[in-house]
Amino acid sequence: MPETGQPFGFSPAARFLLVAGAFVVVVAGLKAAANLITPFLLAVFIAVVLQPPIRYLRARGLPGWAAMLLVVAVLIGVGGAMVGLFSSSLNAFNTSLPDYQERLKAMTEEAASWLDLVGVHISKDALNSMVDPARTLGLAGDLIKGLGGALANAFLILLTVVFILLEANSLPNKLRAALRAPEISMGHLREVLQTINRYMFIKANTSLATGLLIWIWLTFLGVDFAAMWATLAFLLNFVPTIGSIIAAVPAVLLTLVQLDLESVLLVAIGYLCVNVLIGSFVEPRVMGRGLGLSTLVVFVSLVFWGYVLGSVGMLLSVPLTMALKIALDANPQTRPFAIMLGPEIEAKHAFDSARREISGMDKDQT
Repeated sequence: MPETGQPFGFSPAARFLLVAGAFVVVVAGLKAAANLITPFLLAVFIAVVLQPPIRYLRARGLPGWAAMLLVVAVLIGVGGAMVGLFSSSLNAFNTSLPDYQERLKAMTEEAASWLDLVGVHISKDALNSMVDPARTLGLAGDLIKGLGGALANAFLILLTVVFILLEANSLPNKLRAALRAPEISMGHLREVLQTINRYMFIKANTSLATGLLIWIWLTFLGVDFAAMWATLAFLLNFVPTIGSIIAAVPAVLLTLVQLDLESVLLVAIGYLCVNVLIGSFVEPRVMGRGLGLSTLVVFVSLVFWGYVLGSVGMLLSVPLTMALKIALDANPQTRPFAIMLGPEIEAKHAFDSARREISGMDKDQT
């Protein structure tokens, strides 16, 4: 017979081990099926981003199918233009990459000689290993290759987006018929969709503004392949915490090789100003109450989803974690995990609420 509070005879430690083992199996399965899952996730989040403009067009009297076709056509046109522009820039960059690497290597050797003169003795081989030209200037290419693996299924992603949009209106009714507790389940589902929709739509617009500002600044300074670095800044702005830093590194190093130290300083200041303006002022003001996630959770989710799903997982780490947090909060048994994922203020509110409930129960008993 199972003991009280221990269903199926499992102790708390045994239940923890079972849950941890199931978690490991699920993560391993997600990682093994990443090539299948990532295109579908991209399609889902693209469809979520397209919902606001479709609703806007429908509110202006355009039929649903016409609004969807118009928005999808604009998506194809803009996406095709970006891919074409970026591909041409990337091909030219790969052609010029050996020359840039040679210049960076020569500058590294000059830096080693200057360090010897000031009394800092370090071998040229050690300095070259710390600043590997091929690895550093090839960083942008490696990142885009990871994204390109998912975008290689662009036609499949586009078809999936279209079918998701076609089913979007009938999905709530299907869920109401399938779920036994429609009010609770539909309420949390609606919260998940609204939160992700708001985040993805705002993030897409702020990322576009970031890319445009970077393109204008780099073009003004005369940096090669400004369009490619701007596209990279647009994509990596979706990556929290480290995305903006990664986007700036290749452009700054290329400026160092191509131009001079003054231009390097101006490029770095430009990236800093754009990221501070967009990330610290515009996004918090537009998003209002924020992501509902702690800073540590945002960074850990970046590492976790990047490990499981690759580059696409890094781009979608925040919305995936936000959806997971809301899903955990829907069940009283998993709500403690949702509180751990949230910021400190949410934990304080939950603690105060629980204390008031306990205080109320004590008064009722007396």
